[in-house]
Amino acid sequence: MTTAKSATTAKGSKHRAIEVAKLLAVEYPDAECALKFSNPLQLLIATILSAQCTDVRVNMVTPALFKKYPRASAFAAAKRADLEKAIQSTGFFRAKAKNIQEACRILADEYGGEVPKSLDELVKLPGVGRKTANVVLGTAYDIAVGVVVDTHVSRLAHRLGLTKQKDAVKIERDLMAQLPQKEWVNFSHRLIHHGRRVCTARKPRCEECILNALCPKIGVKEKTATAGTAPARAITKRASVAASRR
Repeated sequence: MTTAKSATTAKGSKHRAIEVAKLLAVEYPDAECALKFSNPLQLLIATILSAQCTDVRVNMVTPALFKKYPRASAFAAAKRADLEKAIQSTGFFRAKAKNIQEACRILADEYGGEVPKSLDELVKLPGVGRKTANVVLGTAYDIAVGVVVDTHVSRLAHRLGLTKQKDAVKIERDLMAQLPQKEWVNFSHRLIHHGRRVCTARKPRCEECILNALCPKIGVKEKTATAGTAPARAITKRASVAASRR
């Protein structure tokens, strides 16, 4: 049963989520996926490789990989040992090579080598979960069916008081409920950028943060959270004015 207190809390977090989205849009208007790709297949492969690996490392591996295997059929026909060697530096390379090859065989046999535009079809591919499917659909096809929840999004969603959930799917549901669907794709990109550049895990730079005035700073040490509050408020005020003009 929903209590008056829980309803008020939910309303407050929804308002905060919308304000966060507005401010991030001002701060990172051109934020996009950090993985480099030229087509949906390349993004799918790159996202699978990014599991437990940095985007920087993946982007170092994929140019040669995509040149050697330009189509799903090429990945499907590759020698497993050669594919493993090509992606070894991304970690968990045996499992990743197996998933990539099996997924590409399905794409080549059942989809003419094309990546499907359906969440249900994507998550049936080996190595593809909701996060990977959301990345491909939102970034390659501009189809917003959910919110990408990676480690940065999960961490910042908790810090901002937008969720209390631990499970990524439940966090995603909370964010989807608080944000307009048109914001789902860009919100993830922008929050990830913010998590990497300002709101870092160990030493968040609250004094420089555009979200300082409205962030409850859950889990942030008091000294870090209160440093530079006045300048941050000035930044937020300017951002709010800018957002109202967009």
